[in-house]
Amino acid sequence: MLSKKVKPEIRDSAAPLASTYAERYFSRDVPKHEIPAEGMPCEAAYQIIHDELNLDGNPALNLASFVTTWMEKEALQLITENVHRNFIDHDEYPQTEVIQEHVVNMLARLYHAPEEKTAVGTATVGSSEAIMLGLLSCKWQWKKRRQSEGRPDHRPNLVMGAEVHTVWEKFARYFEVEPRVVPMARDRFYVTAGEVRQLIDENTICVGAVLGTTFTGQIDPIRELNDMLLEVREKHGWDIPLHVDAASGGFITPFTDPDLEWDFRLPRVKSINVSGHKYGLVYPGVGWLLFRDEADLAPDLVFSVNYLGGEMATYTLNFSRGSSMVLAQYYNLLRLGRAGYRQIMTSILENARHLVRLLRQTGRFEFINAGEKLPIIVFRLRDDQAFSVFDISQRLREKGWIVPAYTLPPNAEDVAVLRVVAKENFSRDLAEMLAADIEAACKSLSPQRGRLPQMGKRRYNRRVC
Repeated sequence: MLSKKVKPEIRDSAAPLASTYAERYFSRDVPKHEIPAEGMPCEAAYQIIHDELNLDGNPALNLASFVTTWMEKEALQLITENVHRNFIDHDEYPQTEVIQEHVVNMLARLYHAPEEKTAVGTATVGSSEAIMLGLLSCKWQWKKRRQSEGRPDHRPNLVMGAEVHTVWEKFARYFEVEPRVVPMARDRFYVTAGEVRQLIDENTICVGAVLGTTFTGQIDPIRELNDMLLEVREKHGWDIPLHVDAASGGFITPFTDPDLEWDFRLPRVKSINVSGHKYGLVYPGVGWLLFRDEADLAPDLVFSVNYLGGEMATYTLNFSRGSSMVLAQYYNLLRLGRAGYRQIMTSILENARHLVRLLRQTGRFEFINAGEKLPIIVFRLRDDQAFSVFDISQRLREKGWIVPAYTLPPNAEDVAVLRVVAKENFSRDLAEMLAADIEAACKSLSPQRGRLPQMGKRRYNRRVC
């Protein structure tokens, strides 16, 4: 019997191949300006975007950012499970709002809010929103007070240092408040109580103080500012509050230096902001705004909204946003407790100081901040070095490290520095590897080895913060 002839299989050219990269979508231009007429398989869309992001820096080697780049897999699971949950839908997700209140109470007690008072605060998308909201409350409280006294209320001012985050300047411009800025000096990179005293008057809505500046990681003399404002109130009757920007240090000093007085233990500190997505150890973005007590929050700024079947109070600049990072903050507080945060922050500080010791041994650098209070290292080259911090930063980038170089704000523009922000995943080994790569970069830049082209003097840029 003759065998039946079998026709060879003809493969459909449009059928998907085994390799994602063999698909036709990888041999075409990726749409950049218009939505494509037709879509593509989910695997192709994912791979295209995934591969493009490889051009970004490595988060583990990003020592420029304060923002958290690592969380436990259980926290990531919690985030993923709730990424669809809209935080503003309080009537639909009432327990999410309750969890926010738990965190507000925990942080208020951490910052020594009076226990006999009701803790008041809110979650925000970050410290920028929290600062805006805190300063708005200061402005409205000042305005209400002036109106009750029959005095003009059209010339408010805000006193702050040149080292503040750019959001302080944004607030002043957006909400028509005169900014009065204490400049830096070549040997001083924070405010002093005496300089602030010269700028305040009866129209000052608030004095800003920073617990860990983004430029140098130093701390304003908050206790001295508090005492000065108490004296001013006694002498002139000016009721000027302190708002503390604790974005960087608010999750560190309570655990590593609990006797440092900067929070609600000081009577003129009326509001505090802190970034959960910095040393609160949460992915971006979440921040927190806390008030000393309910009387320090201007009631006219809290809206009662009839939304999706229920009345709810809202005090935000945003409306819809995700719940995941609020829940992740609660996870960290439960997971770590005070002992866990203390252990982590102490370890980060120790590793940062280890890097300082290694860099000191080279004899090349002078330190503005050697990690004394916060794990932020800011250093400049000694005058006898024949290259710049910008050269070093560029060489380190070639190795994958992201270490920013920049000049400081007025009147310290001639001071150029490098900054390393040590985070939870900055291990002792990474510190030693970074120190070795910094020294290797310096040796390669020495005159006998050839130098990089001069990059010119760079003006300071707040984006490095």
